[in-house]
Amino acid sequence: MLGFSVFLTEDWSPEKEDYVKRMVDIGFEGVFTSLHIPEDDVSRYKERLNSLLEIVKARKLKLMIDISGDALEQIGLSLNNPKEIFESGITGLRMDDGIHVETMANVSRYLTVGLNASTLTEADYEQLVANEADFSNIEAWHNYYPRPDTGLDENWFDEKNTWLKNKRLKIAAFAPGDGRLRLPLYETLPTLEIHRCQNPFSSSLSLMQDYMIDDVYIGDPGLTNKTSQQFAEYLQHKILLMHATSVHRKWDSYIYKDHQNRLDVARDVIRSAHSRAAHKNDTIQPENTVLRKKGSITIDNNRYKRYKGELQVVKQELSPDEKVNVIGQIVYKDLPLLDFIQGGMTFKITDNKEAT
Repeated sequence: MLGFSVFLTEDWSPEKEDYVKRMVDIGFEGVFTSLHIPEDDVSRYKERLNSLLEIVKARKLKLMIDISGDALEQIGLSLNNPKEIFESGITGLRMDDGIHVETMANVSRYLTVGLNASTLTEADYEQLVANEADFSNIEAWHNYYPRPDTGLDENWFDEKNTWLKNKRLKIAAFAPGDGRLRLPLYETLPTLEIHRCQNPFSSSLSLMQDYMIDDVYIGDPGLTNKTSQQFAEYLQHKILLMHATSVHRKWDSYIYKDHQNRLDVARDVIRSAHSRAAHKNDTIQPENTVLRKKGSITIDNNRYKRYKGELQVVKQELSPDEKVNVIGQIVYKDLPLLDFIQGGMTFKITDNKEAT
């Protein structure tokens, strides 16, 4: 499942409501927010949360709220009455280490409890078992890390997730945003340091496919239109969308369309399955037969005989070949997506200059 973040540090606005609706229309199903309330802002936080709850209930979204201390009590709710919390529209609480295990176990009988995935220990797990927690409602949530260089190490992350999966726990983590970024540092909010300032779409795929993450939430409160479209194509049509530039307009019709990777996956390139048949009658003279960098879009010219017209996207640097024309380039931000194009998968290449 994919989710996104909505922060309550500012008054509710039509723009914020439009953002929630747009993300839901794309295919996002969960919302994350934080309830760390400044002492002088209690009433405003309650109003903002109520506005969020209205749209969450109307759209049947999952809502996970990060809490600590007496945050719930300040807005009129209590951990001692989890049924009332659930009825308010809140479906989950991410709890810090200061909340008693007995309380966590009791809350888990009514709504989802998000535990700190990074600090959860065997002893903590055993205490939850002893207190008869409902593990169908227990999830392990990693943090996001606003300060550069403090995001998690991917090897440690993988080992921790293996342990969590052995406990049969559902795991959530954060990918960065690339539109409106979270104050005060504006350095994106990833769980893994390798994802900081990277494409939110490729980071989300990486978390799910490389690190056993079940639910990915966008940490920052905004996505660009380009990235939103990538999520929409994938969630609604299972199409992986990439942006590119062409070396000349005459190649646009070859590049900017839907392609399908061949079922027999090549090591070095992504092969557009039907391109040779589509271009069999074209005359393709040798030109721009230069070094093929990662992300280069190529087409085999007349010298390649029966392979003439085959369009490829290069996955790793290849030497120049007089039989292969370089006709375009996947943009840098989208290069990580090449690793996720599987056999038989449809991928779309669109003009980066024209994409909004």
